[in-house]
Amino acid sequence: MQSYINSQHFYKWIKSQKFDISNNNNYALIEACIIGVLSAIAALLLKQGVGYLGSWRITLANNFGAIWVLPFGGLSLGYLSGWLIEKASPTAAGGGITQVKATLYRYPIPLSLKVAIVKLVGTVLVLGAGSILGRRAPTVHIGAALAAQLNSWFPTSPERRRQMIAAGAAAGLAAGFTTPIAGVLFVVEELMQDVSGLTLETSIVASFTGAVISLLLQSSTLNFPSPLLKLPNINFSVSEIPFYLLLGILAGILGALFNRGLLFSLKVQQNFNLSLSWRIGLSGMLSGTIVAILPPFFQDNAGLRIVLVTGGLSGEKILLVFIAHFFLTMLAYSANTPGGLFSPALVLGSALGYLVGDFEAFLTGTGSESTYALVGMGAFFTAVVRVPITAIVFVFELNRDFNIVLPLMITCATSYIIAENVSRGSLYDHMLKALGISTAEKSTSQNLGHELIASQIMQSKVEVLSSHLTLDDVLKKMMVSTHRGFPIMSNGKLVGIITQIDLKKLSNVSLSTPLSDFMNPDPLTIKADAFLSDILYVLDHHQFSRVPVVKENKLVGIITRTDIINAEANKVEKNILSHSRNHGSSFYTVYQTRSSIAGNNRLLLPLFNLDIDFSLLKFVISLAQKQNKEVECLQIIEVPKYNNLSRNEIFTGPDRQLLQRVEMLGYQYGVPVHTQIVITHDVKQTILDIIQKNHISSIILEWHKKNIASQIPDNKVIDILINQTSCELILIKLVLGKKDSFSELSKCNNWLIPISYESNAKQILKLLSELIQLYSSQNPPKITLCYTFSLNSKRLAHKLLEKKAKLLAKKLNCEIFPIFTRSRSTLKTVFELSSTKTYKVIVLGINQKELSNYVVQQKISKLINQHNNSTIVIIKES
Repeated sequence: MQSYINSQHFYKWIKSQKFDISNNNNYALIEACIIGVLSAIAALLLKQGVGYLGSWRITLANNFGAIWVLPFGGLSLGYLSGWLIEKASPTAAGGGITQVKATLYRYPIPLSLKVAIVKLVGTVLVLGAGSILGRRAPTVHIGAALAAQLNSWFPTSPERRRQMIAAGAAAGLAAGFTTPIAGVLFVVEELMQDVSGLTLETSIVASFTGAVISLLLQSSTLNFPSPLLKLPNINFSVSEIPFYLLLGILAGILGALFNRGLLFSLKVQQNFNLSLSWRIGLSGMLSGTIVAILPPFFQDNAGLRIVLVTGGLSGEKILLVFIAHFFLTMLAYSANTPGGLFSPALVLGSALGYLVGDFEAFLTGTGSESTYALVGMGAFFTAVVRVPITAIVFVFELNRDFNIVLPLMITCATSYIIAENVSRGSLYDHMLKALGISTAEKSTSQNLGHELIASQIMQSKVEVLSSHLTLDDVLKKMMVSTHRGFPIMSNGKLVGIITQIDLKKLSNVSLSTPLSDFMNPDPLTIKADAFLSDILYVLDHHQFSRVPVVKENKLVGIITRTDIINAEANKVEKNILSHSRNHGSSFYTVYQTRSSIAGNNRLLLPLFNLDIDFSLLKFVISLAQKQNKEVECLQIIEVPKYNNLSRNEIFTGPDRQLLQRVEMLGYQYGVPVHTQIVITHDVKQTILDIIQKNHISSIILEWHKKNIASQIPDNKVIDILINQTSCELILIKLVLGKKDSFSELSKCNNWLIPISYESNAKQILKLLSELIQLYSSQNPPKITLCYTFSLNSKRLAHKLLEKKAKLLAKKLNCEIFPIFTRSRSTLKTVFELSSTKTYKVIVLGINQKELSNYVVQQKISKLINQHNNSTIVIIKES
């Protein structure tokens, strides 16, 4: 017996250590190192691939003529890149920063090894073909995708996954430019907008590792290569401040216009009915043609930035570079080409800076155009991406001369202020908004995992056990308590935990065994400041129903799945009004019909697919007729959150046919029927909005087996509606496999209707009247009307209830057999009665709290699984 207990302790310790190892900070730092290594290798492969194809392109252009080679290369390689992305991984298109940022905002954008490989190959093809876009943003995307893949192999909590993805993005940028500090700052300032300790630690480690491995792969030492340009004697004087302010103003205005032009060109490209492969191919061909016509120095994208800074071109040619790159970047980027804006922004900034420096030299006879070119890089980069601190550090790391920091600070600050006044918001934020993703939606229900923390969810009053109790004492405590698990305390400290599942394994253990011998001595705990997403991970990963909450190693509360549902429901309720006010409608209507308005009350029937039992439609229409209600029939089509609702191409032919059948049925019964087809990102929010907007008094849901929640879900419609709808909610599980369920059931006559004083008895009986009227009067049902009393009830009004049953039988024209039971819950009564007799229809009325608890405890799932051949109707009171 003792060896059994010891083996159980060892198994539980090993199981608990799995979570601890995968979520402690040491593991996170090791994972960040691995991410840095992988990102550096990917960045080097990208650099070498683009360099090889670029050299091959220039050689062919010199041998056969640029006017033939560049357009054909842009078309063929661009088309091949687009085809690969379309077939293998559509999310690998574009620069990649937008996808990474959306993922960090908890939108389901795919990030995986496949995305990284497709991004790498696609970027090599288009940049090697001569696209003027850069390779640094793709390295950010690749680094984040590799981090996500590594995290999927060694899963951790959702918050830790976000931090690892951010670390991968930092490593990608650091490896691409060999700028480790700028990589960290870009994550903090633009992507995560988070300066928490672990975010900084993992990003720093990954960025440092990426930069170091990148250096090792390119040289035998860890010495940084020569700076982009070692400018002699960078001096900064007061007399130059007006010119740096001028540069900041110009960069801010032109950078804001550049962003607007990019967004406009993206909209224009979306209006073309072309595949991604043809868009990238044709834009590559057009870019190649323009570059072939321009002077030869345009053909070397990698060396153009250095030529600009060193002053190897005249002012007229530099102006031409600025104009050409301004529009060619829009052309390439709007086609969703896999390339980034970092390099084009630096080229545009250096050209603008050199022109301002040239202007100063013309007016004063002094000045350093090369210094202005470097400062212009940071200013224009700031105006485009709106990350002034990252821009300052970024350019400093490229040059590594402290004398350039002050002019950078003045110019970048000015550029940021001007750009924000001309066109507010980062380019990437605007691109996310174009995809239907708002970075301001941190307060909506989809981000509750990051909003709610353990101290807001937990029950502070915890029922605990003392470690000196025996097994007999614990069993007695379990029998009288409503809880199924208890933390165990000794001298004010948490020393273990015991649950009902643990006790079931101790059938052969003596009742006098001390609790300390069979308890779990290493319980998993959650800190009081842990996010809801981390709590859900623990519960799901270990299949727990509760977890203790600690603060400074002291027990402060406990969290159960019921607590989580209630906390989510309360938070969502508070956010509904502000969500509607701040973000408008949560859905987009693609089809709508309105009938005459008969009254103020409506019955809502949401449809999620075309496979619906026609008998259910008849039941809904009949119920609306008897209760003098209108019917709101809502067909809901859910689309991914990164899709723009108004730009989805949805074929609604079959959906409209189904709604027309409902309209015809309503016409036959004289019931006004309103129909609507909507597309949405959030089904539950759409239903809640329509309930509030259209004065819904009842909602009917067909409850398939797939709707039953086996764990606490973030986005299951049924759970949110149970907790959030203030109207009557009717859940109907039809007989599986029956095309006309109610008609078939008319041949079966055993019904079970459990009623307690706590349940909504009047609503049950009212609905019962409507159900029975759908059946043949030749074979009326035999109803077992079970009155359930609590265990504490002293008097049972048998005669009064029997009299009511007789009146009801006369009214319904069917047989009713009243029986009386004592039980802790109505649902328990259903299980007991249905174990001895088969019932074809079960109508159950329970209140909101009961229904929430039953869903969490999987009792509803158990009920439906045990009665596959029965129709089950569950009514939640209004």
